[in-house]
Amino acid sequence: MLPRIQQLFLLLLGVSGAICLENGLARTPPMGWMSWERFRCNTDCMAYPDECISDKLFREIADAMSSDGYADVGYEYLIIDDCWLAHNRDANGKLQPDASRFPNGMLDLSDYIHSKGLKFGLYEDYGNFTCAGYPGIIGHMEDDANTFASWGVDYVKLDGCYAHLHDMDIGYPAFGDYLNRTGRPMVYSCSWPVYQEFNGIKPDYEAIIKTCNLWRNYGDIQDSWNDVLSIIDYYASKQDEIIPHAGPGHWNDPDMLIIGNYGLSKDQSKAQMALWSVMASPLIMSNDLRSIGAEFKAILQNKKVIAVNQDPLGMQGRRVYQSDSVEVWTRPITPVQDGQYSYAVVVLNRRTDGTPYRFSQSLQKLGLTNPAGYAFEELFDGVTHGELLPSDNLDVRVNPSGVKMFRAEVKVKAEDNSLRPHITRVGF
Repeated sequence: MLPRIQQLFLLLLGVSGAICLENGLARTPPMGWMSWERFRCNTDCMAYPDECISDKLFREIADAMSSDGYADVGYEYLIIDDCWLAHNRDANGKLQPDASRFPNGMLDLSDYIHSKGLKFGLYEDYGNFTCAGYPGIIGHMEDDANTFASWGVDYVKLDGCYAHLHDMDIGYPAFGDYLNRTGRPMVYSCSWPVYQEFNGIKPDYEAIIKTCNLWRNYGDIQDSWNDVLSIIDYYASKQDEIIPHAGPGHWNDPDMLIIGNYGLSKDQSKAQMALWSVMASPLIMSNDLRSIGAEFKAILQNKKVIAVNQDPLGMQGRRVYQSDSVEVWTRPITPVQDGQYSYAVVVLNRRTDGTPYRFSQSLQKLGLTNPAGYAFEELFDGVTHGELLPSDNLDVRVNPSGVKMFRAEVKVKAEDNSLRPHITRVGF
């Protein structure tokens, strides 16, 4: 817990949620890889040399990101989560990695990651300890920010275990200020709102967006389809509250992509990728890129889906339709013509009754109202499906626990109807 005298001192300095700590970063949702969901806190390198949190693991992941096409499509941050630390600070009170698992130190590992054209992310905790019991930043915030900068850190994830919930309103902005004062650009990922909301405290999102580039709203993702659905449900139920705070430089974060692990089928993996993209979520993988299956790699590297996620408007999508265990989510994207947006459209089938489900609904009822219509392309199969007017139906069959994801590009109304392209009612 932050001592009360330190809180007063920070307030006198003006370090509070009212101060804008804009760092110019994360203009689109960050993309990368993080260790937690797949590798957790495995520190037993004798028994599990290929899976433990170690220098070896992260160099091999950096190699895979660089050589297997992930960096080429935008995944740039390699983020080490909890359990990299030694259990004690050094004699000067500085953070230090576990010497047996990181024998060359963090700067050497950072240099290796940077040599692969990637950026380096690191975890800490706004508390006395990290969630796994390693040293937290309380009492060392300025020193730790400077240490991160000296190690070439590009992305800081700050968790919230072992901290007083009300102190977060001062402590998270304070640490963000210390990061900015180092002069090194570091994306700042906060767990501030999730700890407060789960304990009945309403997060101050106006303060959070002035401090953090992204923030966790909900609990840690687990390796299961049911957990993915629980996150989707949370974001749908909270969409009116949280969508207004998302945009370039500050994003709602529903946690990691678990595509290529144990819990999701191919269709369910497409669903997570589609929903995370339409929700303008950070695309942070947590999987073993050294052994991932080709079908999952193709989903993660789908350039057309990634383009939706990285759309420069930065507008978070929402659920616009729900009936009979089928949902439709839409997101306004570029190009924009005469004040009319293009859209990403995701039809999610939550049914599990063994056969593709036929969904048919007019574009107008889904909120797509451009009089000249839209050109539709399905983004996973790459098939162009023609043009639809607002009065036309989107008519599609969707696999159980799967999606169809479309880019609906806005058309310009022709001045002369004789020049207008022929519009057809298309079934999918």
